[in-house]
Amino acid sequence: MRAAVKSAKEIELMRAAGRILGRVHKELAAEIEPGMSTLDIDRICEELIRSYGCIPSFLNYQGFPASVCVSVNDEVVHGIPKKDRIVKEGDIVSLDTGVIYKGYQSDAARTIGIGSISKQAADLIEHTKLSFFAGMRYARAGGRLFDISSAIGNYAQNHGYGVVRDLVGHGIGRHMHEPPEIPNYPQRFRGMRLLSGMTLAVEPMINIGTWRVRWQDNGWTAVTADGSLSAHYENTILITAAGPEFLSVTEEEERQLNQIAAAQPMVKCKNPILKVNEWRNGNVKSRCN
Repeated sequence: MRAAVKSAKEIELMRAAGRILGRVHKELAAEIEPGMSTLDIDRICEELIRSYGCIPSFLNYQGFPASVCVSVNDEVVHGIPKKDRIVKEGDIVSLDTGVIYKGYQSDAARTIGIGSISKQAADLIEHTKLSFFAGMRYARAGGRLFDISSAIGNYAQNHGYGVVRDLVGHGIGRHMHEPPEIPNYPQRFRGMRLLSGMTLAVEPMINIGTWRVRWQDNGWTAVTADGSLSAHYENTILITAAGPEFLSVTEEEERQLNQIAAAQPMVKCKNPILKVNEWRNGNVKSRCN
């Protein structure tokens, strides 16, 4: 099913939702410190979202019990906030949250370090973000959806990381999850042609070790199969003829991200004979994150 092309009015509402979400992420990150529980983080996030007149889009979505997914260290996504889950110096924490503003959604994720973190952890966070921007070189009207996927996956693999395949990005608008699904690794074909006015949530999830994950008994939280660290970076973007417009950021961040995006080279895999089935390494059933 093809992604919906948004009207000018819808795009303005999604811009507004995204600006708010960018501020929420910035303010939330500034509040987090060692010794805080992940439930404290969720409480702050919900208060911030509601202070802007928005609805937390994650809260009670398909039964999820919180306003933000707080995933610590080896938790890939969908970490459920708990009062006895305490973040400490040296942890990395992925914050995935969304807002609904006047009926329209925005979705974004950031991974932050708590206090002083290891170089290995800092490099993972940075390369996860840069894998997103590798994909952005292909996110323009007339391009192909899975060229974004290939660029993300090849960038991460070229730097020695595992690219999560069980979870994917998605279209977004009135609903959190709309067509199309957006994998973070190469596909057999190049996928649908991108059109101006499409809105997408692109979100690489990158592990230091294996790409494989396992699911905790709560049915929500995915963790790395080998216990290695994982990072997550996501933005809601608008497809235009000139390239992507980053919706889920503050005005200041948008200027910075445009500079980062412009500096990224076109990414090719170092191994030119890489086959799609070598990426798949088995029958993987992905689901939207």
